[in-house]
Amino acid sequence: MGDPGVPKSQLIKYIARVAPRGVYTTGKGSSGVGLTAAVMRDPVTGDMSLEGGALVMADMGVCCIDEFDKMDEGDRTAIHEVMEQQTVSIAK
Repeated sequence: MGDPGVPKSQLIKYIARVAPRGVYTTGKGSSGVGLTAAVMRDPVTGDMSLEGGALVMADMGVCCIDEFDKMDEGDRTAIHEVMEQQTVSIAK
């Protein structure tokens, strides 16, 4: 979105920095799990727990995803529920 040469990345980095609850991530290096939530196993106790991704951490704030067009199609599909319905479903 936008013309080449317009500082889009710098703009969204600034927005994430000045927002009271802002998270900045790049779509190129993010997975659907990294953006929503992941089930993690504690190596010491073996207990399972949820670890929130960028969209969960930015709840009631702003999540800025740079290079959204460079994300894999499957990862983009994983965050449609979050964007449309404002919920994160975990299927594990």
